[in-house]
Amino acid sequence: MRVVSLVPSLTEAVAVSAPGLLVGATDWCSHPAGLDVVRIGGTKNPDVAAVIRLRPDLVIANEEENRAPDLAALRAAGIQVLETEIRDLDQAFRELERVLVAGCGLTRPRWLDEAQAAWAGLAPLGEVRAVVPIWRRPWMVLGRDTFAGDLLARLGAGNVYAGHAERYPRIPLEELRDCGAQLAVLPDEPYRFTADDGPEAFPSMPAALLSGRHLTWYGPSLAEAPAILGAALRRGLGRL
Repeated sequence: MRVVSLVPSLTEAVAVSAPGLLVGATDWCSHPAGLDVVRIGGTKNPDVAAVIRLRPDLVIANEEENRAPDLAALRAAGIQVLETEIRDLDQAFRELERVLVAGCGLTRPRWLDEAQAAWAGLAPLGEVRAVVPIWRRPWMVLGRDTFAGDLLARLGAGNVYAGHAERYPRIPLEELRDCGAQLAVLPDEPYRFTADDGPEAFPSMPAALLSGRHLTWYGPSLAEAPAILGAALRRGLGRL
């Protein structure tokens, strides 16, 4: 079978589960390291003609990360496209099984069982109100109905903007500082927040620097995400 992935998380999931199945992936597909496939552009601007030339049996995509016109063009060329929707952890597990087992014809991988077990055995750190910027200039935060927000809630960090009408609202910094949060959660993707770029904007609250891959990727990293994210949140709160 020949598979092209337009989603970094799903690229890693397929490559780890069945090395050699992938023939194409986006420029943003950075895991696993050393992945040797044809690169077909970005998630938002894939080279559709290049994908078609690869003659894939299946293209895997995501309704948030990829553009509907690109997926429609692939379908019009007679290519099967499996489009995922992932808004929370339970949906991520279901969609990963759909991609790997139903889509790619694989046996359910062990890492998927390990990931589910890791989250099922999670010990939350206690309820903390958090604000979660994902960009600055302009400031944007996690809003309603997001995969990352669901992971944080399971860890005990409730997103103060979880009830916002938008999924990724733009909020002025002054409002963020006065939103009632007890913790600023700063991931290193999509914007790369660091110890020197981000915490200084929230002088009245502690900040936790998180691995964006473990917070936003749905794939093999989910098995270690509870421990890594939980430790980062505890460090931010001064509990280590």
